[in-house]
Amino acid sequence: MGVPEKLAERMSMAEQHEYLRAKFSRRSMIRGGAVTLGAVTGGQFVLGGTAQAAVPTQSTAPATQHVDGALVAPFGRHLAFGNDPRTEITISWQVPVAVKKPFVRIGTHASHLSVKIDAEVRTLYTPAGVGASGDHTQYYVHAKLTHLKPGRTYFYGVGHDGFDPASPQFAGTIGTFTTAPSHKEPFTFTAFGDEGVGYHGLANNSLLLGQNPSFHLHAGDICYADPAGAGQTADAGFDSRVWDQFLAQTESVAKSVPWMPAYGNHDMEAWYSPNGYGGEDARWNLPDNGPDRKNLPGVYSFVYGNTAVISLDANDVSFEIPANLGISGGTQTKWLEGQLKKFRASKDVDFIVIFFHHCAYCTSTAHSSEGGVRQEWVPLFEKYTVDLVINGHNHQYERTDVIKNNAVVKKLPIGGTAYPETEGVVYVTAGAAGRSLYAFSAPDSYEGHVADVDTVSAFVNVKGGKQNETVSWSRVRYLNYSFLRVDVQPASPGRTTTLTVSGIAETGNRVDHFTVARKAK
Repeated sequence: MGVPEKLAERMSMAEQHEYLRAKFSRRSMIRGGAVTLGAVTGGQFVLGGTAQAAVPTQSTAPATQHVDGALVAPFGRHLAFGNDPRTEITISWQVPVAVKKPFVRIGTHASHLSVKIDAEVRTLYTPAGVGASGDHTQYYVHAKLTHLKPGRTYFYGVGHDGFDPASPQFAGTIGTFTTAPSHKEPFTFTAFGDEGVGYHGLANNSLLLGQNPSFHLHAGDICYADPAGAGQTADAGFDSRVWDQFLAQTESVAKSVPWMPAYGNHDMEAWYSPNGYGGEDARWNLPDNGPDRKNLPGVYSFVYGNTAVISLDANDVSFEIPANLGISGGTQTKWLEGQLKKFRASKDVDFIVIFFHHCAYCTSTAHSSEGGVRQEWVPLFEKYTVDLVINGHNHQYERTDVIKNNAVVKKLPIGGTAYPETEGVVYVTAGAAGRSLYAFSAPDSYEGHVADVDTVSAFVNVKGGKQNETVSWSRVRYLNYSFLRVDVQPASPGRTTTLTVSGIAETGNRVDHFTVARKAK
């Protein structure tokens, strides 16, 4: 993206950001600007009420002429929960050129989109010389809805001056979403990491939609606009336009299923901000209840039914790719413990699911395991009996036995049951969403093709480099495209509530399944 490779290897994300700004800003600013998060208008949705305007922020984007809005169709719709999935959701989308007065229409029936809410435009400018994008401006639009009713299906349409989804000619653009229920009931969610743009990602998305999930977790390395992924700006292949392709690819699912990402190493883009996440701030509107919205916008939590979900940013603790190592100054780990303590004490929460990018436990010959995660977070996962940890980073499917103190507490064969209250934690690497596959040093072993081995040779990334290890916890290995399906079954207090976790191949075949069980509160 513009920093000499040798220099970039010695620079943090913040230092690379400053270097790029010094190099490109003079000629770029003459043209009109750099990254901008320019708000047009913003509002909140109150059923039966009125929209309240948000305070606009200054925009320094290049001046752009508006075209006839009737000729511009929104695309790349994607949903995300707010802090409370029962009452809050954000509808986001893109337009290829600047439009006037973007908005969302919403109602309880497709023919009655009676409420109109102003939307916020975040303009993202990438100048010539920063990767392969050329002078490229992207327009991301967001409308945050609040005061929704729990367990309700809403109809919505997105538009702008000249393009009204309530008009008959645009009726085919109407979508739906459903808020979280106010009480415990069965539901399904899906998860994967490392998707990118291409056939396999598209195929997995088609299978995801067929699972009818209540939400989807993306464990980082979202679209690969930065193909190098080292947190360095020497990569001339960086292309911000890949995000447009990605959001168009995922729209078939994300327009109706909240799409909740964590950030990986390929999601740090140094041009936009010192932490590398300025571009992500333009594209996503995620819960803002994390410990440090400025430095860690991908860290947040939400509760759906009886399950608490926590998204972490493992770039903060990664020894392998240290561009953002220590960016939180320890606040993320402190926040994590506070969240775990709160959720374990909550009478409404039975399960805690955590997802992030860099693997705690994996035997891939590529990245393998991250020692920073083991050092900072694994002790907390064990202390607070976390029920499931989902990672990406390594492009394959792998699942561990039940682990505690870095050792196997109990073997967990396919179809087995783990009891985290008394045993340990199960870790799943689900990084085979679409990018090219990696490799294992041991043979594949999955449902219908079991090939158990006593030990597997691997390594863990530590502060000084790679440290070899021989492990016995690698229980399921599947080297092909896949994703996770998790079925949550609540129970009355004192009875057994379960998570049934399944690995689903791109073929539709199940390659793994196991159960996590505990007493319901």
